[in-house]
Amino acid sequence: MKHGFVKVAAVTPALRVADVRFNAENISRAIGEAEKAGVQLLVFPELSLCGYTCGDLFGQKVLLDDCFAFLRTIVEETKDKQLLVFVGVPVRLGGVLYNCAAALNGGRVLAFIPKTHLPNYAEFYEKRNFQPYAGENTEIDFYGDRVPFGNKIVFAEEKEADFTVSAELCEDLWVPAPPSAAHAHAGANIIVNLSASDETAGKAEYRRLLVRSQSAKTVSGYVYADAGEGESSTDMTFSGHNIISENGEILKESVLFENGMIVSEIDAEKLSFERRRINTFYDGRDLGGYRTISFKASSRGEKLTRPVARLPFVPQGGALGERAELILSIQAAGLGKRLAHTGARAAVLGISGGLDSALALLVTVRAFKKLGRDLKDIIAVTMPCFGTTDKTYNNSLALMRALGVTFKTVNIADSVRAHFKDIGHDECVKNAAYENAQARMRTMVLMNIANDAGGFVVGTGDLSELALGWATYNGDHMSMYGVNASVPKTLVKYLISYEAERLGGQLKETLNDILNTEISPELLPPEDGKIAQKTEELVGPYELHDFYLYYAIRWGFSPKKVLFLAETAFAGIYEKEVIKKWLVSFYKRFFSQQFKRSCLPDGVKVGSVSLSPRGDWRMPSDACVQSWLKELE
Repeated sequence: MKHGFVKVAAVTPALRVADVRFNAENISRAIGEAEKAGVQLLVFPELSLCGYTCGDLFGQKVLLDDCFAFLRTIVEETKDKQLLVFVGVPVRLGGVLYNCAAALNGGRVLAFIPKTHLPNYAEFYEKRNFQPYAGENTEIDFYGDRVPFGNKIVFAEEKEADFTVSAELCEDLWVPAPPSAAHAHAGANIIVNLSASDETAGKAEYRRLLVRSQSAKTVSGYVYADAGEGESSTDMTFSGHNIISENGEILKESVLFENGMIVSEIDAEKLSFERRRINTFYDGRDLGGYRTISFKASSRGEKLTRPVARLPFVPQGGALGERAELILSIQAAGLGKRLAHTGARAAVLGISGGLDSALALLVTVRAFKKLGRDLKDIIAVTMPCFGTTDKTYNNSLALMRALGVTFKTVNIADSVRAHFKDIGHDECVKNAAYENAQARMRTMVLMNIANDAGGFVVGTGDLSELALGWATYNGDHMSMYGVNASVPKTLVKYLISYEAERLGGQLKETLNDILNTEISPELLPPEDGKIAQKTEELVGPYELHDFYLYYAIRWGFSPKKVLFLAETAFAGIYEKEVIKKWLVSFYKRFFSQQFKRSCLPDGVKVGSVSLSPRGDWRMPSDACVQSWLKELE
């Protein structure tokens, strides 16, 4: 793949216990199919060459000789194919037998990786036939070639620096300290696990949890290939439960009891970035003894099969309600703490009839209820001026009345005109001064009402506006506490939608009308009574900018990669030229508007992205954007 993606696969082929020829043919066939599908990393189950359930047949020379002989034929199958393959095979060394993963690439066995932890409890009795391996790396003869043998090995693709792989086998994952932890510290971005985990009631859920947890703890991609139907059913059954995970997220999972192959892409570049970001990941421990072996598995540029969410800040599926409740609770808890600490008697908000101020008011009501405070001490102020429409004004009043807060209307038109006169500005000239004078007047009104009431101003601006600098400096940019500071616009909509459904009645009707109102600062006069100044026509669609913010800032992706992902996610929705146009705009605005973010009010962090200068994001206000723009050219 490209842009750091590695196409990986876990496969459970048809198998007959102890029929090595049959198994080798199916493994070779699967390698060919995977290669045609563009797979770069392919993982087979534990002891897949002969079957995990051979029992005391593992003591038979015929079986062991067949395994090495037919492994040789599988190795030949990889000769003209650029993919890294892991096959399960028993290996004799020093008079004992080891349960191993054979790493194959380019017609060679790159290494044999022996299993570290052997289960010998309940239905498992591996120590009857195998020995665990805890020694240093050594070498073994494979038809005249000296092949590395050991479990301290990292495989590194020759050209893709982030494409690094290590292996562990089945029980290694189930122990308190899996070998994959050391592998990750040694630089392996992807862990493969060759497994033969039998199926019992409830085990699939636990297995899934283990894979997700280990991939999250090690900040890695994890490819789990499980034995399936074909293994002996004398005492156990095997379901072929294959899983591909990335940093705690399941990318692909097989259907139980259906042999076959699952394919997805692991973003190795993303994993490398996250490990660098987390300064506790590489803790300076001594990882001596690890060996790096190079391989070739070049990218062919196939399309992504993994989904790319258009709204990365918005939870998917049935998790929205639970997540919305959590975020609203976080916001309310932060505001409640600030109210209690300052001893403020009132909270003052400007209500525009738009999304952000509606959310801020809903959060403030929650905070007051949690503190047992009178909602009349919430002073909500609507301040109509030149651009205010009847729709937004009426929605402001309806929202404030329905929530039971104190509300005021302060028409600022005369005050702004007096200010124009003071500074010699012609009202007919509708420039930045014309617009920003209104925003700053509103902030002054709110601040002074707060002083008069012994309270403080609750900010309403959201994360998307902060990223784009779409706020008037020392106007709506300023408050005493910003409850929406880390909530992007796309998430604001879903939080309001959740509250509308939860609250019902007149509030639901009003909030839904606000949701259906075009986003606007309303600083220019309406046209035929309708909003004339439409934010998304001026700065671009917020769903695009939130997408850019997530991938460019949270994950540090290059402009080309962000563009590639956006074109994938928004295919059929926006033309490529439109996506690129607004991505260029995003970078320009993000760099040029940092000075506004450098002096933000306090505001609670609710998700994985915050632009607070005291928290997640520190950036010079005069940093140059040219390198980012040049890449997009």
